[in-house]
Amino acid sequence: MSSITKKNIDQALKFVYSDNNSLSVIFHDNDLLMGVVGEFNKNLQELEKITKCSLYSRGNSILIKSNPQINEKVKNAIQFLANQFINNGSIEIKDILSSVDKFMINEKIKNNNITDIIKTPKKSIIPRSERQKNYVRALRESDIVISAGPAGTGKTFLAVAVGLTMLLEKKIERIILSRPAVEAGERLGFLPGDMKEKVDPYLRPLYDSLYDLFDFEKIQRMIEIGDIEIAPLAFMRGRTLKNSFAILDEAQNATDTQIKMFLTRIGENSKIVVNGDPTQIDLPNKNMSGLVRSKELLGHLKEISIVDFDHSDVVRHPLVSKIVKAYSNNDKS
Repeated sequence: MSSITKKNIDQALKFVYSDNNSLSVIFHDNDLLMGVVGEFNKNLQELEKITKCSLYSRGNSILIKSNPQINEKVKNAIQFLANQFINNGSIEIKDILSSVDKFMINEKIKNNNITDIIKTPKKSIIPRSERQKNYVRALRESDIVISAGPAGTGKTFLAVAVGLTMLLEKKIERIILSRPAVEAGERLGFLPGDMKEKVDPYLRPLYDSLYDLFDFEKIQRMIEIGDIEIAPLAFMRGRTLKNSFAILDEAQNATDTQIKMFLTRIGENSKIVVNGDPTQIDLPNKNMSGLVRSKELLGHLKEISIVDFDHSDVVRHPLVSKIVKAYSNNDKS
């Protein structure tokens, strides 16, 4: 990781504008330059492909050659990637895609947005749209958060990240992950294995988020000692959740009665998060879904935050956003 971890990003980079439609980004730290450029210039090549500009790595600088508007856009993207490398020690393909996202460019990510960053043992997560920032703040400040939106908007990942940091900071005693097992008709007794083995396939996205944020062995140990609990929605009835961070994922497949049951489990010093995508209801009767109704009934309560995402918040491959938008437009017509 770069030696400038503690410094402001503005001190790490210098920008020199030329008259011939070129812009130089000068790096004061060689490790940071190598991190942004990538092995065999792979990060620059990907950035070139996305922005359709020319990028050259020369000495301790990156030369951008295009029109002034594109130059500024790429400069902001390089700032974002430098910030990612300083915080995480690496740059992934999704970071390069996000670096040119319109929200990133408009916000011109700077280190003084430190309150929005989620710091986990493996990486620091920076919300990538204004709605994601509002969502993270709601997760930290509200007793209950209900969010709805398409896949890839970070609903589950950000909730798990905030819950994990609260657990490691000992602000809560456990994380509870739940999901309706609609594919099994909630009749898990007919499936082989113990309860964990029965429900694991339906909670795989939650596991993936945990393993992306913390060491595999440590997550497994936290599950064994009960700091992280995996429970199907059907098993939550009758419980009171104290000192807990409880997440109900895929809530579009929970009925009105089930969501009411889950929300009323909240106890002292606890938070409850309900996430779902209203366009992916697997219930036999789509009208049975309680996600939209819970938003309508509870949105006026000050202790409850409602966050709605759309295709512009998708942070996966840019094509995912276009696919989601196309289907959304078709549903409205």
